[in-house]
Amino acid sequence: MFKQDTEENQLIDKVVHISRVAKVVKGGRRFSFSAIVVVGDGEGSVGFGLGKAGEVPEAIRKGVEKAKKTMVKIPLTEGTVPFKVVGKYGAGRVMLKPASEGTGVIAGGAVRAVLEAVGVQNILTKCMGTNNPHNVVKATIDGLKQLESIESVAARRGLQVQDIR
Repeated sequence: MFKQDTEENQLIDKVVHISRVAKVVKGGRRFSFSAIVVVGDGEGSVGFGLGKAGEVPEAIRKGVEKAKKTMVKIPLTEGTVPFKVVGKYGAGRVMLKPASEGTGVIAGGAVRAVLEAVGVQNILTKCMGTNNPHNVVKATIDGLKQLESIESVAARRGLQVQDIR
């Protein structure tokens, strides 16, 4: 985990996966690296990026730059998600379920990296369909994008916030 100092706040960088890719040419193999990186502020914003380069640090740097450009805001409720949701991308399915205080982050590798970057403290997750980190990260972010705040749901239904809880 790297901490980046930006002008507005601290961002949390997490490297989810690094792949070594070989290209076979006349003289042998040429190796390059790709890195999936998740960036979040720990307060409800998260983004991911894929960086490719000839060396690992450069691939991570490129991934961080792309992740900062794709950041989205996620509504959190008391350190967890407001309701159960299933994110989908390709064959990847990720179920995100709210948990009570003290549960912690019950999640595997790629899902855990996204949730820690976004700032979730209590959540239950299940990864289904695939464990390809590319699809799992995208499915997790898809699930988080589906979330709405309790206030917006109440306003859409024409209810008071107390009526929903």
